[in-house]
Amino acid sequence: MLKKMRFSPFLRTIKGPLSLLCLLAFALAAVRAQSPAVSLTPAVVVAGSPELLRVVAPNAAAVDGQWLDRKLEFFRGLDGHGWFALAGVDVEAPVGPSELEITIHDAKGGTHSLSRTIRVHPAHYPTSVLTVAPEYVQPGPEALKQIAADQLLTEKAYASSTPEPLWKGNFRAPVASPQSERFGTRRIFNGKLASNHKGLDFRAAPGTPVRAGNGGVVVLAQPLYYAGNCVVIDHGLGLYTLSMHLSRINVRVGQHVERGDRLGLSGATGRVTGPHLHWAVRWQGAYLDPAKLLRLDLSEVR
Repeated sequence: MLKKMRFSPFLRTIKGPLSLLCLLAFALAAVRAQSPAVSLTPAVVVAGSPELLRVVAPNAAAVDGQWLDRKLEFFRGLDGHGWFALAGVDVEAPVGPSELEITIHDAKGGTHSLSRTIRVHPAHYPTSVLTVAPEYVQPGPEALKQIAADQLLTEKAYASSTPEPLWKGNFRAPVASPQSERFGTRRIFNGKLASNHKGLDFRAAPGTPVRAGNGGVVVLAQPLYYAGNCVVIDHGLGLYTLSMHLSRINVRVGQHVERGDRLGLSGATGRVTGPHLHWAVRWQGAYLDPAKLLRLDLSEVR
């Protein structure tokens, strides 16, 4: 009782300031809860990495942005609160700080801007030495004409992506075969030509069914000089997957496919050292690591 009487005046003295501090803390927490937040997965960004961007803005009418000179287009997630964009950093992108700019649009026409500095870290890729037919390192005049025609075809295929995501849930590997050469490897062909490996190779035996990694529409299905028999799928919002070196193509341009649908059979057409499937992921002109896309958990996004 004595202790209670001794300390009660002190408690009465600090009761007012404590109440005020509590109110301020609750108000700050409420503001933070309502303020838009931005997150990236994976949190550590490296060259060649696909990234899932999430903006918490439940009252937004639309969200868009800009990153690494590429347009970001967001869609509302399954939870109704988050807005998502599946983007990434090209394998040859410069490392260091980059500016991520996001604009949130409300129903009344107002906007709220968010910006973050995102550091792009270097990715350490190995080097491999390969031997291919000489014409694939030093193509002749007729081959050069075909290469130029192929470039026009692929540019047309990438010219207009569907303005909404066509994929749903996680991406799956196109074949049930072991991976052989990883993405990003610096390749030296016949001791002369050097390039980055912009896809993921699977050790698929000839005739192995090659399947769509997710839903989309076929925008290219024909032989190309380097890629051989090639199928390109538009998954929407600038995201594409490419299946190369097929022995047979079973789809046509304009055909809608779902995850797991057969695109063709694996083979050894185009510039190859042997039978395999080369699977690539491209977003807004940037080539991304397919293995990392396969590891992204998108099951609760769309």
